[in-house]
Amino acid sequence: MLSTTRRSFLRNTVQLGALAALGGCATTASPPVAPTAFTPPPPMLPTDPLFLQDPSLDTVLEGTPDYAMLYGPVFTEPFPVNGIDLTRIEPQFLRQRVRYFSDMEPGSIVVDPAAHFLYFIQPDNWAVRYGVGTGKAGFSWSGLATIKFKREWPDWYPVQEYIDRNPRVVAQLSQLQSGMGIPGGSRNPIGARGLYLWQGDVDTLYRIHGTLEPYSIGRNVSSGCIRMINQDAMDLFKRVQVGATVKVTGDAVVASL
Repeated sequence: MLSTTRRSFLRNTVQLGALAALGGCATTASPPVAPTAFTPPPPMLPTDPLFLQDPSLDTVLEGTPDYAMLYGPVFTEPFPVNGIDLTRIEPQFLRQRVRYFSDMEPGSIVVDPAAHFLYFIQPDNWAVRYGVGTGKAGFSWSGLATIKFKREWPDWYPVQEYIDRNPRVVAQLSQLQSGMGIPGGSRNPIGARGLYLWQGDVDTLYRIHGTLEPYSIGRNVSSGCIRMINQDAMDLFKRVQVGATVKVTGDAVVASL
């Protein structure tokens, strides 16, 4: 049972300078063997193992993106993902590739709560930008965390503080493998994807996740979690790797198209 709570995390993040470096693994090399024939060198590996570039994900963002396609209904998932009425989303909150200048490594994430943007950092001063919903008054936070897990259609286990504020949720809970919660699916508040934010070995209890309320994107609406349109959460899920750093800023960050 973790002793930390969301509120203790909020107090601790203001003191946070950086997360401890990820530990590496060492292996013992075998004695060298003289080659008997020319052996081509191995292919170059990415300098940052947390960044895996899938060109097909960016191709659809080139030129004028087909947002009707990007945000249309998805029928290939275990549960239906409804299409988005684009007239109800402000255009700046739709997925796009932007020029972005940051000291964060490619493969990491920067969240700008003031502007309601999430940036997936790419090489050469580029980023994929998504609109997000962030914490309402009293539930905002800033600091660094690490993606400990990624889950598709995750179960949701509301913390006791949430239940105390929203007692009506109790009627929706059932016994799941890890306690009382709502099973993953089209009625789950976490939506189609969840990224779990930890600091070291401590679960912050914050998530980056999809939502049942896509038209709340661009607002301060959550209890501190970072919510995304399901189609965007699915796209980010494909890009980001477990172990990636997430930085939630306290001030607005400027990016240009």
